[in-house]
Amino acid sequence: MTAVNNQPVLSGKPKQLLTLAADYGVDKVIKHPWQSFVLAIFAGAFIALAFVFYITVTTGSSETSWGIARLVGGIAFSLGLILVVVLGGELFTSTVLSAVAWARGRVSTRALLLCWGRVYLGNFVGAMVILSLVMMAGLHQLDGGHWGLNALRIAQHKLHHTWLQAFALGVLCNLLVCLGVWMTFACRDALAKSMILVLPVAMFVSSGFEHSIANLFMVPLGISVHGLHSLGWIETSSAITIENMASFADLTWFNFIFHNLIPVTLGNIVGGGIFVGLGFVCVDMTARDGVTRTDKATCIVYPLDSYRLAKQERAWLKLELEAQQNPKGGANGRENNEASFHYVLANQQMKST
Repeated sequence: MTAVNNQPVLSGKPKQLLTLAADYGVDKVIKHPWQSFVLAIFAGAFIALAFVFYITVTTGSSETSWGIARLVGGIAFSLGLILVVVLGGELFTSTVLSAVAWARGRVSTRALLLCWGRVYLGNFVGAMVILSLVMMAGLHQLDGGHWGLNALRIAQHKLHHTWLQAFALGVLCNLLVCLGVWMTFACRDALAKSMILVLPVAMFVSSGFEHSIANLFMVPLGISVHGLHSLGWIETSSAITIENMASFADLTWFNFIFHNLIPVTLGNIVGGGIFVGLGFVCVDMTARDGVTRTDKATCIVYPLDSYRLAKQERAWLKLELEAQQNPKGGANGRENNEASFHYVLANQQMKST
């Protein structure tokens, strides 16, 4: 079987990026649940590690310009999203871009929501793993306890937004995160992807925008430092004293969930899934026509599940690889013809969009 190069030319054109975004979303939704969940744990851990980096570089920066200190912290935090994109982690705030695949009829609503749910849960588990290690390592005692005090102040600040403020900050945050991820669709190599992510992340962090998965680590860290000190499990230092701890009494799980996590998560969905994902779909009017043609073609072949078309594309690529490795053997002619038929249909789908 003759190998066909189905890799699109990455020129950064809106139509091509939109197609790649849809493929990106389909891949996330149809991925095996356990594989998706484990990758989500990694992503949650990556973001938590990036926040550790942020706290470290911003501790003891009182004599530095406020903006410069936050810019440095934002650049440090970009490590988290770089690790996610380059290493293939499943991060909730970028996974909401799978709304593009949903809008084009390539995944069902149920499959989309299940994907979002397991990724969110996996991110939480990953954040809790790093939180446990950070507390066991005693990082809160760095710089005479100022590291822990900095973490407490950051965590408490996140609870002092109004519900509307938290929601708006969540929208702004994921607007930048998803725009950064969207730009990586035009990049071929890991270095380019990494460099292109730095400024969007640095902007949202330095501006104080709210990232739900980062908060799943940051606020519980503050709650843990406060709680363990109240129980006498953390020694009093020059920075973490009983008097200081009294001012952080509002660091509770109830305040975190209802005053921050819920509005920020909803804002992240709106900023990334609707403003970026569905926004580009709506702007590209030819994509709307492509949805109609794609749906009709898909229903002819698979009237029950349109997402099975994407699975058939994967099967064809596997047959192609086998044929390259063993030209005389591999799959029989009937299988090749069937796979080729579906590949042509998939190609027509990409051209129509």
